[in-house]
Amino acid sequence: MHEAGEEKSLVSKKLLLLLNEDAVCMACVTKEAVGRMTRLIGDADKAQCKVDKLRSMTAKLNEKEIDAEAEIFKAMADPYRLKILMLLREGELCVCEIMIGIDRPQSTTSYQLSILKDAGLIRERKDGRWSRYRLSEGAVIDMLNLVKLMKDSQRDRGDSL
Repeated sequence: MHEAGEEKSLVSKKLLLLLNEDAVCMACVTKEAVGRMTRLIGDADKAQCKVDKLRSMTAKLNEKEIDAEAEIFKAMADPYRLKILMLLREGELCVCEIMIGIDRPQSTTSYQLSILKDAGLIRERKDGRWSRYRLSEGAVIDMLNLVKLMKDSQRDRGDSL
């Protein structure tokens, strides 16, 4: 019985040691961040405030939501998937129509559609033997329009994309 108590105590000590190491590590990271910020803005007190503000902002972020949002951007990051979204902006299409539009075989088209569907960007409707796809909501159209606006704005400024 005495050994179990010693084992718990040892585990507790190891846990405290790990927590202390993390705290020391975070203190080093914070000190380094303040040092970098001080070099940037030239005032140590303002640098500390800026670091604290940035850390506070990121602490409020929900990691699961960020991961889910990143998946949406990843799904849009492929030229074929972006073409599919642009085709579907005009309305519902069957797989065969999408294949023609992006000039890819059925297997490639189906794979790209599955990624878009998993990301929640498109919806599938079975129509007998056919699968028909449409954009999942108006927000996808808004997103595509914003991408076009950004591209046009960069072109007008002479920036390359």
